[in-house]
Amino acid sequence: MTDTRKIDPATNTETTGHSWDGIEELNTPLPRWWLWTFYATIVWGVIYTILYPAWPLVSGATAGLLGYSTRAEVAAEIERVALSNADLERRLTSVDLTALQDDEPLHRFAVQAGRSVFAANCSQCHGAGAGGVVASGYPNLLDDDWLWGGSIDDIAYTVRHGIRNEEDPDTRFSEMPPFDWMDRSEQDAIAHFVRSLSDLAHDPVAADTGAGLFADNCSSCHGEAGQGDRTLGAPNLADAIWLRGSSHEAILRQLGTPRMGVMPAWQARLGEADVRAVAAYVHGLGGGEATAADPSAPAPMPAPAPAPAAADDPAR
Repeated sequence: MTDTRKIDPATNTETTGHSWDGIEELNTPLPRWWLWTFYATIVWGVIYTILYPAWPLVSGATAGLLGYSTRAEVAAEIERVALSNADLERRLTSVDLTALQDDEPLHRFAVQAGRSVFAANCSQCHGAGAGGVVASGYPNLLDDDWLWGGSIDDIAYTVRHGIRNEEDPDTRFSEMPPFDWMDRSEQDAIAHFVRSLSDLAHDPVAADTGAGLFADNCSSCHGEAGQGDRTLGAPNLADAIWLRGSSHEAILRQLGTPRMGVMPAWQARLGEADVRAVAAYVHGLGGGEATAADPSAPAPMPAPAPAPAAADDPAR
């Protein structure tokens, strides 16, 4: 490479003096408009850093002469929305939840607010669509199978105080004991009987043996017919809905080493208005019950399937 400046005869432009394999580089000046624009951006940048937060410091940043803050803007917007909803939140906090649907504007506000509360605090376990996660024991909130009751008051209580939460004295609490003291054959018989309650594939002979073992060891919580007990949070074993799986192996695993979930008590974090809002949202997902069920009553049995239509039935 050589470094000899000269005038290019074709363009009458001075070269930079650089030459690579005979190819020379022209020293073409930048357009004046581009230069002035570049200088203006430098001036604008200096002015911006003086007026607005810009330079990072050890524990913060320069505030700028205007004192502008995006966080302050967000806080002001949150305050504005809170003030606009203050009356609705006050009414939601005091309304009888069983009569909430009679007040259409308030019910609509509660469901919309509850949807946001659920997405931010509940979906991590129950799923974005509230379908639950069977593998982890997170209940499906879309069906009508409830461990502790499905009325809006029941749901609000569960949200408010949680389940097996040691920090709340009013939490819902139950504990299934391990039946690892049983012989494997006895556990196997109970598993066959439990599967028979839902008309799943099972060994009839083993199920007959398991019926007696179930009556002696399990019926005090799950009921003689296996329909559960909501006062204890004991699941209904006679329907087609399973919290931790319906396979023979899954039932044996739950008998030997029971797994029981813990739900946080949300009252302190959410406040009463948001607790009621998310209860209204969950109640409206499809499985909510109209009134608080008798806690001592077993979970309702599903309605019998309609008889198949005859071959000449025009409705087929």
